Amino acid sequence: MKKIEIDDELYQYIASNTQSIGESASQILRRLLNLNSVAQPAQETEQTAEVTAQPEVEQQQAPVSNEPSGNVFDILNKEELAMQKGVVGRFLFILAAFHRSHKADFHKVLEIKGRDRIYFSTSKAALLESGSSTNPKNIADSQYWVMTNSNTTRKKMMLHEVALILGYSAQQAETIRDYL
Repeated sequence: MKKIEIDDELYQYIASNTQSIGESASQILRRLLNLNSVAQPAQETEQTAEVTAQPEVEQQQAPVSNEPSGNVFDILNKEELAMQKGVVGRFLFILAAFHRSHKADFHKVLEIKGRDRIYFSTSKAALLESGSSTNPKNIADSQYWVMTNSNTTRKKMMLHEVALILGYSAQQAETIRDYL
């Protein structure tokens, strides 16, 4: 692989089009440019890691044909969403909507993790132990806690993964991610 330099605006564009945790810049660009037929290298190279600036994380598999037990779109009020304070407020609001519509399956979010941190837990203490400055917040009306001290791109990736793990299609997951 070759190393390339890109400006900040292009980097932000690539990062904003991330669909899953751990997706490399090459994978994102291949998807955006419809170049999926080219063979993927077996291992991510140092150059790719420099371009993506994303830590290596465990890939999560989306359910193949599970229909959501509820539909977050039925209860997600865009006006209320817009009234939330900042990105963290919208993030927590969307997660609370997921919890309300998928109470029986919401435990699956506990599988979504980073390389060194857990993103979701049933206790504040577990998130605090998983790393420094995690800033855990409770997801309203639930027993679940989420790490909120991450950038917006990471929060979008987390929402995307939550949608997939709860049975939404990739397109629906992108729509939810873009609500942030």
